[in-house]
Amino acid sequence: MGNLLYLIAVILIIFWIFGAFISPMGGNLIHILLVIAIIAILLRVIRGGTI
Repeated sequence: MGNLLYLIAVILIIFWIFGAFISPMGGNLIHILLVIAIIAILLRVIRGGTI
């Protein structure tokens, strides 16, 4: 489960980067996805995993 959260977080961060530079009119959805990705990474670090 932890690896899946990490994978989703990485994918969401990549989408956020592409959305920020390619399509700046993407709206707030991409920022919500970024927050979810950061939370997933923080959960992994807190539980003792590595990034």
